[in-house]
Parts: sequence; C-alpha cells; structure tokens
Amino acid sequence: MPTPAPPASPPAAPSAPPGASGRLRFVLPLVLLLVWLALGGALGPFAGRLGEVSTNDGAAFLPRSAESTRVAQLEQDFRTESTLPVVLVWESSAGQVDDALRTAAGRALAAAAEVPGATGPTSPLLPSEDGRALEAVVQLRADLGPETKTAVKAIRDLAGQVPGAVAGVAGPAAVLADLSGAFAGIDGLLLGVALGVVLLILLLVYRAVLLPLLVILGAVFALATACAIVYALARHGVVRVDGQVQGLLSILVIGAATDYGLLYSARFREELAAGRDRYAAARTALRRSVEPVAASGLTVGLGLLVLLLSDLTNNRALGPVGAIGIACAVLSALTFLPAVLALCGRAAFWPARPKADGAGGAHRIWQRVADLVGRRPRALWIGSAAVLAALAACSPLLDARGVPQSELFTTAQPSVAAQRLLSAHFPGGSGNPAVIVADAAHADAVTAAAAQVPGVASVRPYTGGAPTAPPVVTAAGLVRLDATLADPADSDAALATVARLRTAVHAVDGADALVGGYSAQQADTRTTARHDRTLIMPVVLLCILAVLVLLLRSVLAPVLLAATVALSYLATLGVSALVFPHVFGFSATDPSVPLYGFVFLVALGVDYNIFLMTRVREETAALGTRAGVLRGLTATGGVITSAGVVLAATFAALGVIPLAFLAQIAFIVAFGVLLDTLLVRSLLVPALVHDLGGRTWWPARKPD
Repeated sequence: MPTPAPPASPPAAPSAPPGASGRLRFVLPLVLLLVWLALGGALGPFAGRLGEVSTNDGAAFLPRSAESTRVAQLEQDFRTESTLPVVLVWESSAGQVDDALRTAAGRALAAAAEVPGATGPTSPLLPSEDGRALEAVVQLRADLGPETKTAVKAIRDLAGQVPGAVAGVAGPAAVLADLSGAFAGIDGLLLGVALGVVLLILLLVYRAVLLPLLVILGAVFALATACAIVYALARHGVVRVDGQVQGLLSILVIGAATDYGLLYSARFREELAAGRDRYAAARTALRRSVEPVAASGLTVGLGLLVLLLSDLTNNRALGPVGAIGIACAVLSALTFLPAVLALCGRAAFWPARPKADGAGGAHRIWQRVADLVGRRPRALWIGSAAVLAALAACSPLLDARGVPQSELFTTAQPSVAAQRLLSAHFPGGSGNPAVIVADAAHADAVTAAAAQVPGVASVRPYTGGAPTAPPVVTAAGLVRLDATLADPADSDAALATVARLRTAVHAVDGADALVGGYSAQQADTRTTARHDRTLIMPVVLLCILAVLVLLLRSVLAPVLLAATVALSYLATLGVSALVFPHVFGFSATDPSVPLYGFVFLVALGVDYNIFLMTRVREETAALGTRAGVLRGLTATGGVITSAGVVLAATFAALGVIPLAFLAQIAFIVAFGVLLDTLLVRSLLVPALVHDLGGRTWWPARKPD
C-alpha cells in the first residue's frame, strides 16, 4: 500500500507576551544587526577593489612541476626585464607589399617602439613568402599590469594609420589586453546582473517585498566580508587572484548565501505559522537550520579546498578563496538573517504574512509530488536513474583538450582577428615561438635536431632583439633558441609538434635541453588537468561522504546521495557534450572545466540532498522513514526548488562576461543544479529512500 503524506504538525501554543524578558531578547538581534551594518559599511568597498591585487598573466598560472614552467623561469636570465611580445601585421590592400607600404609600416613600427611600456629594439620588418604582408614584433614590459591594455591600444592605433593596408596586432600582450577588457565587467556588470536576477526571482517566488531585500542584503554583506579578507591575503601574497577567481568568488558567495538564507527564512516562516512569536521562531529556526547549513557549507568548502592538491596555480588559487567566500556566506545566513528576521517578524513576509494556523507553509504542488512518490516509488527512482544514465552515456564525447585562441572569447576581439590575419601569411607560430633552453656548448646540435622536426618552420638563437648580435648566453652557460612552428601556437598540430620537438632535443647528449613557450605551456596544462581530475575528484567524493556520514549517522544513505549527484554530474557533462558544439559553437572546453564543474556540482548538488535528508531524519523520529520522507519532501520542496533556481540563475549570470571558459562553467553548473533540484532531489532520492524504508539508515536501525 502506498504511504500517504502525513498531516502537518499541530500548532504550538502561542508564546507569552515578551514583557521584560522580551526586551532583553530584542538586544542580541539588534547588536548583531548593528555589527553587520558596520561591517558592510567598512568592508563594502573591497568588493570593487580585488582588481587592484589581481593578475591575469597566464604565466603566473602554469603547472608548478612542468617543463614549460622551468623554461619560463630560465627565460628571465636572458633578459634584463621580463617582456611580452606584441606582433604587428600589415596585409597589403593592393595585393603586394610595395616600398610605400614598407616605409609607412617602418614609421609605425618606430613609433610603436616609443609607446610607454615598450622595451628594447623591435624586430625588423619581415615580408611574408607570398609578398602580401609584413610582420614585426614589439616587446612590452611584463609588469605593466593594467597599463598593458593602454599600451596595446596605442600600438593598434599606430598600426592602423598605415595607408593601403589592413593592420592587426596579435601575440600574448594583445590577448592579455583583450582579457583585461573582458574582465573589466567583473566588479560591476557581473555583480549587478547576478543580484538583479536573484532579486527578481525572489520577488516572483515569495511575493513579499522585504524578505527578498533582506536575503540579498545578507548576501552582499557576506561578499563584502569575503572580498575584504581575500584582498588582505592577496595583498600579502598569501593567495593569488585573477579575473576568473574573482568572478567565481562573487557568484559562489551570492548563490550560497541566498540558498542558506532561503533555508533559514523558510524554517522561520514555519515556526511563525506554528504560532510562535518572532523571537521564539527565530531561535527555533536557527537551532534547526544550523546543522544542514553548516554541513552544506562544510561540503562545499572542503570540496574547494581539495583544489589545493592541483598542480595548476589558478586551481589552487580558487580553493582557499572560494572556501573563504562559503564561510562568510554561512556566517551571514546564521547571524545576520536570524537577527533581522527576529526584529521584523511577520512584517518580513508582507503582504503574504504567515498566519498562526499551524499550516507550516506546505505547498499543494509538493503534496502532490509526495503522493506520487508514495504511490510509485520504485518506478520513479528506476526511471529517473535510467534517464540520468542515458545522458551520462554521452559524457565521454565532451572534448576538454583546450579552447583555441579563436574561441577564447564569446564576442569578436581584435587579437583574434589579428591572429587569423597573421596565420594567413606567416607560419602559424610567428611571434609566439617554442622556446628551447639548452647548454650553450651544444647549441648547434640542438638547433640541427630541432630544425629536422616536422612542424618546425625555423630555429634561430635568441639575440636580445638585435638582428645581428651574437646569441645571448647566461652566466650558467645556457643558450635560448626560438623555434617558430608552422601551425598556430594554440592548435592541436602545434602541441603535437612540441611533443616531437621535446623528443628530438632531449636526445641530444649533454645538452640538457628543455622546451617551453606558449604551445608547450598548453600541452603541459592539458596533461596536468587530466592528472588533477584523476586525483581531485575521488578526494572530493571522500570528503563529502565523510561529512554526510557524520551528519546522517549512516553509511548507506551517504553513499546513495553521493552516487546520485555523481550520476547527475555525468549526465550534465553528457548534455554539455551535445549542446556545446551544436548549439553554442564551442569545438572544445578548457581542460579545467570538467574539474570545476565536478567540484561545484557535486558539492552544491549534495547541498539540496542535505537540506532534504536532515528534514527527513528529523521527521523519521516521529513518523517512520517512509512517512518521514514524504513529510520532508512536502515541507522542503518549495524552498529547495527556489534555492536551486536562484543558484542556477546566479551562475548563469557568468555568461555576461565574454569568455568561453566562464560561459561553459555557467551552463554546466546552471543546468546541473536544475537537474539536481528538479529530478534528483525531487524524485530520485525521495523515491529511493521510500523504497528502501528503514534500511536507508544502515547500520542504524530506524522504523520503515
């Protein structure tokens, strides 16, 4: 027989009027509110100051132990200062380069060398083999920071003044300048869109005026506190921040703080509806919310901290920064919101104030869902699992080999157009060579070996920028050779050439040759990302399992919950593998995307199961497991669904930043959260628990 959903709990007796003790109960919430207002006023500006301590230099986020990283360190010995190349290219509009075009380009190149931040002599103007284009390289100081964007813009303006030619500016410095422009919206646009979307959803769902504003205010206070802490740590070199980490921190804090705030406010509303006064309701709601909110924060925080095991610096940077943000979200949800709701009481829900009728806020839609679970539990969980498994079967199709430069941005960028122009007339790796560092006594042998590698267009010794100077030799007796590749530096063909190049130069006895440069860095990053996924994903699951075992006092239930969110993650990857190339036009994903998606989805997906199962365990004590899961589903269905929609919308806001990496993360997390919320937590888990009955809590014994 199906188990019917149990009736709502009877109303509690109304509390006595506050009196003198009520005035004392008023003091603590007021003090907490004043403390948070003071913190918000003092720390609020830091939400817009992380850019001051951020770096978007890709070289700072290389794998620690990779060969290309060692080359990047050795490269500093060949220069008096670290530089970034800017590659200028002019294509003749008349079809062939003539003397007038060559002269005008030479003047523009000389002027570009005088741009503030430019260093050293420029390369000579090099004609293309087809005679239709010219190329030259200007070096910019690598420590320019935000001024790199200004310098690149000035060089673009100068290059564009050459008559009779189509001009472009490519190379690492140009890409960095475009990245800086893309990340310029992190502080204002992203935050504004995220908060606006969350506020709109809360207003529509709760049909209350004050409550959404209070929840949003709590999230803003949490973000300000997190940004202030991260700012101080980054300023002293304890953590590293870039635009990517900065954006993910904002989204994580806003999404988590809103979710935790919704869970607490729903429990507060239940207690008001049960007849308690605002202070008793706030106290009881806090007591019953501390465990699930703290456990949720712990799972997400631990999942992020596991990123410290990564060999990629940007992954390690997100770990502690994200964990700090989650801790601030938990703190705000369990202190600011209880305090302000205790002071506001039923007015927070105006105009839909809860009545003291004991209804507990149960929603008729979720009552019907609970009835369905009670009637057909086995069919529901098997059917849901089958749908997820079918989607998961497509997950191996997701290509995580890396995003080519032409797809790095989701909007048109000058550096991308310039790279296409450059590749049309010169070897694809022009201006961005593979860098070989070797013993100077074996330079000729290494040069000969490298020149024979298929895919290498030319090999030249590094002379410090002067075309006729001798090769630069360091005090350690090392020489640098620049190998121009035939294919674009970010292409699969270039990465394959790097592998062959390494094999060839490593075989030169006594040379101790190493290969670095942009293409080698991309190859090493892919290898490291695969290693990170193999190491970090199991550790994240073990951490989550440990928290769930302690929370639910069970072994079987945590294993089932972790398995369901892992299956949901694979299903999300399967959907992404289908929509990325065919809907969004992404040929591949960044190597870190599957790992970030796993950490976010598994940790955040478990959140909703934690919210559900802690309530089920609470109800099971009085009603038994099968009735308890139906009662828990009915009581938490509305708030968890609202939280899932809010979190999905928050991550979707990342799409306003025109970077493919963030757009891919936005889709994976948003879709995965909705899948967890609407299918896994609503049908799969309740139906599975209902089917298992008391066995769910093994090895503990609880009634069916």
